[in-house]
Amino acid sequence: MSDFTNSLAMSASGLRSQAMRLRLTSENIANTDTPGYRRKTVPFEADTDPRTGVATVSTGRVHLDRSDLQQIHDPSNPLSDANGNYDGSNVDMIIEIADAREAQRSYDANLKMFDQARQMSSSLLELLRR
Repeated sequence: MSDFTNSLAMSASGLRSQAMRLRLTSENIANTDTPGYRRKTVPFEADTDPRTGVATVSTGRVHLDRSDLQQIHDPSNPLSDANGNYDGSNVDMIIEIADAREAQRSYDANLKMFDQARQMSSSLLELLRR
C-alpha cells in the first residue's frame, strides 16, 4: 500500500469514529428530558492492520454513564413516587455541547487530512502523466 492510501485509511477511520461520537452526543442531547435516560459514551481504540501496519482508530462498545440520575420533584408526574420525585436523566448539556464541539473539530481535522492526501495523490498523478 502506498503512503497516500495509508493516510486516507487513517483519516477515514478518524472520520468514522468522530461521526459515531457526534451521533451519540446528539442522542444524549435529544434525550435530556427523558426520565431515566442514561448518557451514552463511546471509547476510542487504537488499531493496527496486521497486513499493512497502518494505525487506525475505531470505536469500542457504547457505555452507559452510571452516575446518579437527577431527582426531579413533580408530584403531578405519573412516574413520581410517594414523595413526588422521579428519576430524570444524567445528561449535562454543557458537557454534551463541549463534546460535540470537540468531535466536530476532530472530524474537520480528519476531513482536511483526507482531502490533503487526495489532492497530493491527484497532483502526483498529473505529474506522472506529463
